[in-house]
Amino acid sequence: MPLRCERGQVIISITPDLALDVGYTYAGGLGVLEGDKFYAASKLGLLYFVFCLLYRNGYVDYMFDGEDNPIPQPQPQPKEFLDRLRASDEMRVSVKGELVRVKALEYSEGTATAVFFSVEEPEWATRLTERLYIENSIEERFYKYTLLARASEAYIRRNIPLDCINYIDLQEAYAALLPLFLRIPGKYRLVVHTAGLWGHPTFPRDLFKREYGYAFIDQDIVLTELGLAASKQAFAVSAKHLDILLKIFPHHSEKLTYITNGVNLDKWMDVELRRIYEDHEFTFDKFIDIRSSLKERLIDFLRGFKDVNYDGKFIVAWPRRIVAYKRPDFPVRLITELKDLPVVLVLSGKAHPQDVKGLEFMKLFRRLSREYENVVYIPSYSRTTARTLLAGADLLLFTPFSGWEACGTSYMKAAVNGVPTLSSRDGGALEFIVDGVNGWFFGEDIRTLVDYYSPEGLKISEREYAQFRDQFLKIYELYRSDSESYYKVGLNALRAFVTRASMERVMKEYYPGLVKPMV
Repeated sequence: MPLRCERGQVIISITPDLALDVGYTYAGGLGVLEGDKFYAASKLGLLYFVFCLLYRNGYVDYMFDGEDNPIPQPQPQPKEFLDRLRASDEMRVSVKGELVRVKALEYSEGTATAVFFSVEEPEWATRLTERLYIENSIEERFYKYTLLARASEAYIRRNIPLDCINYIDLQEAYAALLPLFLRIPGKYRLVVHTAGLWGHPTFPRDLFKREYGYAFIDQDIVLTELGLAASKQAFAVSAKHLDILLKIFPHHSEKLTYITNGVNLDKWMDVELRRIYEDHEFTFDKFIDIRSSLKERLIDFLRGFKDVNYDGKFIVAWPRRIVAYKRPDFPVRLITELKDLPVVLVLSGKAHPQDVKGLEFMKLFRRLSREYENVVYIPSYSRTTARTLLAGADLLLFTPFSGWEACGTSYMKAAVNGVPTLSSRDGGALEFIVDGVNGWFFGEDIRTLVDYYSPEGLKISEREYAQFRDQFLKIYELYRSDSESYYKVGLNALRAFVTRASMERVMKEYYPGLVKPMV
C-alpha cells in the first residue's frame, strides 16, 4: 500500500552498507555513519527511508591458523536481526534480461525505515548478494549494484508517491546507478565519502550497453561522474575533502559543497557523562571520576582478550578498518620502539579479504599481541567494541596519510567521552582539534593527492612518523608528570565536540526546513 504523506516530506537515502544495533550489514565507516543518521532521523521525527541490500552472510570475520594467517569467514545474519525484519513487498525486477524476485524487508525505528532488499531467485542473483563488498569480478560488482538500483526504483514506484519525495541521497558512487532507471529531476543529491581516486569506481561501457542500452563515449564510466551529472547538489564530508574534490571534479564545482560528518551521541557518548553535562552538573572532579570508571570498564573488557597487568598503564587505541593508507605501521613502529614504557597499545580492526597488504597487517598485529605483553589485538571490530575502546582509552591515534581520509569520525566518538586524539592533519579533524588544547596534531596538511605508495609518499610518511613519535612522547610525559593538565585536554575535547560533532547538527544541515527544533 502506498505511503500516506505530505508533499515534499520524505527523505530517501541509498547506501551500500548500513550499521544497525543488530546484524552484519556494514563493513566500516560509511555503514556506521549511515546507521547513526538512521537513528538520528527517527529521534528527530523525520519520514526517512534508507535502502540497502540484504547480505545473507554479512561482510567478513576471521579465524587465524597456527602461523597467524587470517582466514576469512562468512558472517551469517543472527536470528535476532532477521526476526526484526518485516516483509512489506515482493517485486520482480529485470536484470541481465531475466526477472529477479526481490523481497523488501523492513526494519523500523519510529519514523525511520530501513528497507533491506533480499534477492530470492534466480540463484545467480542470490549469489551476488551473499556478501558485502566481496565479489569475484567487475561484472559481479556491476550487477550487484544494478540490483540495488532496480529494487530501489521498484520499491519507490510501488510504495512512495513521487510528489512526497523531497530528497534522494546517493551515498557514495555505487548508489549512482539509480538515476539511470528512476528519473526525478531535482531530487537527487550525491554524498561522496572517500577522498582518493579509489573512491570513484569505474565500469566498462560494454556493461552499460548490454544492461541499459546506453552507448557512452568513454571506455570506462566513472560512477561518481554519473552521480554528479544526475544530482542537483553534491556533498563532500569535510572542508578539506571539498578542497580535494574540487581538484578532481572542477567541472562540477557549482554543485559541490560540504557537510562535515558527525556522530550520534545517543550511541557513542557515555550515558552518565552526557547526563551530568546536559544537566549542568559538570565539574572537573566528576569528569575525572567518570573517566576513571570508563577506563576500568575498558580494562575489564580487555581482560577477556588478554589478562595482563593494566594497572597504571597509559592505554592507547588504534581501532579502525585495516588498510595501508590509514598507516597501521605507525602504532606498530611506536610500540616496538617504546616497548619498555608502561604503555598498552590496543589494536582493533580487520582488512578486506582481497586486500593483501591489509591481511599482512592483521597477521603482524596477531603476532605482536602474542609476543608483546603490552599489545592487545581485537580482530572482531564491531560497534560494541568501538564504543568500549573509544570511551575508555587514554589516547586515540588517528594516523591516515594526509589527503586520503575524507573525514573520519573516531576522534569525534572519543572526544565526546573526554578522550583526546593524536591526529594527522587530515579529514574533519582539522575543523575540531586545536593542537595542544583539545588534542594534538602531527605531520603536514597536504591538499593534493600524493600517491601513498610512491617514493614521495613514503618519504612523507617517514618524516611524519618521526613527528608522530616525538609528539607521542610529549603527550605521554604530560600524562605521567601532570595528569591534571592532561585531563583538561580531554575535558576541552568534550566541550568543543559535543555540539559541533552531534548528528543532530549534521541532519539539520542536510535537511533544512525538515528538522524541527527538539523540545
